[in-house]
Amino acid sequence: VGPTRIKGAYAYKDLLNAYGKVALGTDFPVERVSPFLTFYASVARQDLDAYPEGGFQSENALTREETLKGMTIWAAYANFEEDEKGSIEVGKYADFIILDKDIMTIDVREIPEIKVLKTVVGGELL
Repeated sequence: VGPTRIKGAYAYKDLLNAYGKVALGTDFPVERVSPFLTFYASVARQDLDAYPEGGFQSENALTREETLKGMTIWAAYANFEEDEKGSIEVGKYADFIILDKDIMTIDVREIPEIKVLKTVVGGELL
């Protein structure tokens, strides 16, 4: 990639500051398909071995709230589907998960290990 182009790699905060929204998702097949790994990488800016120390371009880390929006309502917006999904509101799909830990408050190193307890799709428990 080179030293010049690497400065723009995963520049989430720069994109958010420039455009007001940033859609996040997995980089499959390069990365494992896991929303929790995506969430962790966005906030911690490190791999699962805590590398690099201090995080990769840590100035581009997103907050947990920004990351959650990037994976929900802002991703729906990027897909022109914000009126149908991306948030829990009357008239939208009732798709959500219940986790075993609070992703907004646990230690950042615990995020990749979160487990899904329940899944609701279209308002129905699966």
